[in-house]
Amino acid sequence: MRVPINGAELEVEVFGSEDGPLLIAHHGGGGIGSLAEPRATFGPLADVFRVLVFDARGCGRSEAVPPFSHAQWVADVDALRAWAGAERCVVAGGSYGGFISLEYAVAHPDRVLAVVLRDTAADATTLDLARENARRQTRVPIDWEHFDRYWGGTVRSDAELKALWAELIPLYDHDYDAERSAAAVEAGIYRHEAHNWCFQHNMPAYDLKAQLPALTCPVLVTVGRTDWVTPVSAAETIADLVPGAQLVVFEHSGHSPQVEERELFQRTVRAFLLEAVPEAGKVPA
Repeated sequence: MRVPINGAELEVEVFGSEDGPLLIAHHGGGGIGSLAEPRATFGPLADVFRVLVFDARGCGRSEAVPPFSHAQWVADVDALRAWAGAERCVVAGGSYGGFISLEYAVAHPDRVLAVVLRDTAADATTLDLARENARRQTRVPIDWEHFDRYWGGTVRSDAELKALWAELIPLYDHDYDAERSAAAVEAGIYRHEAHNWCFQHNMPAYDLKAQLPALTCPVLVTVGRTDWVTPVSAAETIADLVPGAQLVVFEHSGHSPQVEERELFQRTVRAFLLEAVPEAGKVPA
């Protein structure tokens, strides 16, 4: 459905009973992501939560009304919470969506029941780590001019964004499957304006480390052991800074344990959330 949020029409899907606690899941990939991934990842929790997934403004099928800033995306999450009629919610996000989930928890701590993070980071230093990890890997050759255009946010068209993503996607999985990766590239929706905004404007100022010790809600931090772009060290930083945070490393995954170790990931997230949000277990069947 199309929902008007803060001056932009967003593509939104909602699953589960209206009696369940609200869970808002933010997709990753500033200009390459869509609600398809959080739908697949968090949709199974609709038996105990009211699960809301959406395309962020400028992404997927949502309207491209700038700015595509962290502050605007956080404001959109909060407006979606209000639209859904919930005083508080769980926020969840992987990769770039994890940045927004953390930003939301820092900005609105009184509105957060719990946070679920997957393969994300608390600051932009992971871009330097990613470059070094890309240099060291032997899976595929790297075109460094293309690499810098992608991560520098100077992509010239949606088609070029798709082509650059196709070059990088082999780095993401623990076990590379060329056919599966090609299918994922074809299934994507590419929005280069939002992508460029992320890396020209958002990432240079992104650093939440000083604010994380003030979080008091339950936080689950998950990461794949061989994630090259937001590695285990980035997850450890978050877990070390957030009081009481739980860290789970998926040993046979890269950047997407929700896919590569799906059953274990689902069990891990469900167990955490049922403990963190006990009212979820009381939703009528």
